[in-house]
Amino acid sequence: MESLMKQNLRQALKSGQKFLACNFYNLETLQAILQAAALKKKAIILQMTQSSIEYMGLLPAVQMARAMKEHFGVQAFLHLDHAQSLDLIQRCLDAGFDSVMIDASEKPFDQNVALSQQVVQKARSYGACVEAELGYVAKLGQSTQKKGFTDPEQARVFVEQTGIDLLAVAIGSAHGFYKEPPNLDIERLQTIHQATSVALVLHGSSGIPAAQLRQAIQNGIQKINLATEIKNRFMQTLKEKLRHSNEIDLRKVFPAARQAVTDLIVHKFEELQI
Repeated sequence: MESLMKQNLRQALKSGQKFLACNFYNLETLQAILQAAALKKKAIILQMTQSSIEYMGLLPAVQMARAMKEHFGVQAFLHLDHAQSLDLIQRCLDAGFDSVMIDASEKPFDQNVALSQQVVQKARSYGACVEAELGYVAKLGQSTQKKGFTDPEQARVFVEQTGIDLLAVAIGSAHGFYKEPPNLDIERLQTIHQATSVALVLHGSSGIPAAQLRQAIQNGIQKINLATEIKNRFMQTLKEKLRHSNEIDLRKVFPAARQAVTDLIVHKFEELQI
């Protein structure tokens, strides 16, 4: 039986439904994300990277996510973000992830295609979605000066050859905070959208002005990833709380940081109009 993510994604492609995809790092950030989704009555994608899985443990994190989405009564889907290891992808599929991302974007085109095909083949029997990336979206610590925007014709061939469900595109975004105001190539996005038949994904949304994000959504982006702002809002709130307190009970200092993340995500839903 296909997963709910797969069914919802197909419906999203037909109806134009958009998803906010948020990374969580511990119980508090998970609670904050789901609380925001519950308040706005929205479906949401919960994302984990390899480093978060190593920090929390794969099965504990999965079980926690499932229990919390039931607790909040939210439709939430679990996604593996930026995986480069086929072993990790297999473990996450076995653990019941709704969607996995193979990130071979820094490899030559043919290798990216071959690896993405492998993951699609693996995921098919689980009914899970597969996301891949084409082009250069700077990761944390990488240069934002390097340019490698997604080529629309190459994107068409890539999607046709791999059978992926979601394509992360490089149109001017980057992971982490921006040193200069970003300028998304909306015209390129329009062309990619016209050339492909899959859901398009924007990585590195933290710090992009809301008006640009809305433009991107209006021109084909269906999954908007949010990570850096979540970590930053949680930690900055926690630091401020501790600066004025000698409290040692984490149950009394974490709630303020958790609420700050909830407020952030509620605001994102509202300003992005999704």
